[in-house]
Amino acid sequence: MTSVITGDIIGSRQQKSKHWVEDLKKILGSFGETPIQWEIYRGDEFQVEIKKPEDTLLAAILIKAHLRTIKSDARMSIGFGDKTHTAERISESNGSAFINSGELFETLKKQKVTLAMRTANQEIDEKMNLMLQLALTFMDNWLVQSAEFVAVAIENPTLSQEELGQKLGINQAAVSRRQKRAQFDLVLNLDRYFRKQIKQLTAS
Repeated sequence: MTSVITGDIIGSRQQKSKHWVEDLKKILGSFGETPIQWEIYRGDEFQVEIKKPEDTLLAAILIKAHLRTIKSDARMSIGFGDKTHTAERISESNGSAFINSGELFETLKKQKVTLAMRTANQEIDEKMNLMLQLALTFMDNWLVQSAEFVAVAIENPTLSQEELGQKLGINQAAVSRRQKRAQFDLVLNLDRYFRKQIKQLTAS
């Protein structure tokens, strides 16, 4: 099983494109090589394959956090399934993971949701998408400082608050405040639950 994130930048036409395109390339670059593992196309759309399906939610949240630090955001669909064809460009690869991600992405605007997922299991999808909608009530409103904290914390999971503070140039008390404001403990709980669900899927 693999997983694919399909996304687009919200309100990209109102932004100076170069500003976020370079940032987005940097973010996606950490997931592998372009264009086989990730690609930006049609100006503001992107697709990225995450090889370990259980890492996908945190990857999507990381993309979101990075974009929020530059006062931008993305609409993203996560699809899980197989990969039946590996092309030189990810946008030309195929399999149920790509179909699930692509079909779900087409519905996001209508649903007014910025993050959703689809697996082959309807029960898991229902539970996880409800949880994601609840989490989006605060993730969609992260301010720059909160988003910055989330991005650094996800990228450095072993660091203490003090060490995170050194990276962010703030003291431990300020780190603690940002962690609370970003509701980061809830994000980690959501990720733990998600990993459990995905493990069940891959085991069945």
